[in-house]
Amino acid sequence: MALTMKDVDRFETARPRLEAIAYRLLGSASEAEDAAQETFLRWQAADTDRIEVPEAWLTKVLTNLCLNQLTSARARRETYVGQWLPEPLLAGDPMLGPADTAEQRESVSYAVMAVLERLSPNERAVYVLREAFDYPHREIAEILDITEAASQQIFHRAKKHVAAGKARTEIDEADARRIIDEFLAAATSGRTEPLVRLLTQDAVAIGDGGGKIPARTKAFEGALAVAKFMRGLFKPSAAKRALTGGSPDVHVTTANGEPAVVAVLDGRVVGVMCLEITPEGIAAFRNQVNPDKLARATRRWAATEHGEPLFKAF
Repeated sequence: MALTMKDVDRFETARPRLEAIAYRLLGSASEAEDAAQETFLRWQAADTDRIEVPEAWLTKVLTNLCLNQLTSARARRETYVGQWLPEPLLAGDPMLGPADTAEQRESVSYAVMAVLERLSPNERAVYVLREAFDYPHREIAEILDITEAASQQIFHRAKKHVAAGKARTEIDEADARRIIDEFLAAATSGRTEPLVRLLTQDAVAIGDGGGKIPARTKAFEGALAVAKFMRGLFKPSAAKRALTGGSPDVHVTTANGEPAVVAVLDGRVVGVMCLEITPEGIAAFRNQVNPDKLARATRRWAATEHGEPLFKAF
């Protein structure tokens, strides 16, 4: 059936929320956009006059599309080259969704997004809809075709999994910026000891190159191993300049609500390093260098103001 302008406007009003839900469910901005567009095609084919609550209908269609996508995505990730990390979203990206509460902000952090990968599709859907978008269990049950009691049980189980794997107590923005400045000074000093002092003993460093950019297939674990890796990462070399095509500018910003180091070369984001900072020190580095997962970050970077770079890498 042909959509009226009112129907189109109703969907476009809902699109940002739908994309934000899909991003949390899939961990991919491009796949989230595709899921929202497929939802629009279903909306276009529906008899909208018979849909009593359009927002609920759209959310149900989108969520079930994402659940199907998650099943196939798990199979693809079994053959993914190296570590798989979500696609990072830079500060202000509308796909980050609501950020009014601590729970909403935390649900889209890189640390929690990594934990969500270990949940079952239903656990992930219930957690996202409840924790990030405040859907009541009655509505979640209708979306997923389960009972309200089942939704509550799944949420309780998912929340326990997330709590066990998420970041420790956060620190405020000013302290985080101080620590990231100290980290960059230590990483470019060529010395290991200052780096070790900034890390937790169980610190990890994970990189996602997608087989297109060299990245270690296993995480670095432990303060000393991570410090040595970071010292080497920031050490200038002709090989690194050849790999990236030059010397990227290094900026500090936020990605997925966490402190991040962003490397930019000729306006193109070539790397995003998210830092998980706790009162005990830096607990994790999650480095996204897969160019397929940095296209949206590049577009966002070009559309926003940012200060002068701190220095040039390599």
